Amino acid sequence: MANHKSAKKRHLQSEKQRVRNRAIKSILAGKIKKARAAISNKTATPNSEEIRSAQTELAIAARKGVLNKKTAARRTSRLMKQAAKLQSA
Repeated sequence: MANHKSAKKRHLQSEKQRVRNRAIKSILAGKIKKARAAISNKTATPNSEEIRSAQTELAIAARKGVLNKKTAARRTSRLMKQAAKLQSA
């Protein structure tokens, strides 16, 4: 455990961030899972609610620093690519 005031404060801050990041990642995982399920059921289009919702959560996670900006862009791109492939087929 931390022994001086600034280390204690830093520990509290990191704990608060960990809880926030975990919540955001959990929500994100659920949205992506729903989007992928819609794609596998062949009910998704690039503009469907599940896909747009997953895109929004990815953008929020990137903006808040939970995910790297490029990681979020890559995941969004892959999701859209899958949905577009489904639509064209």
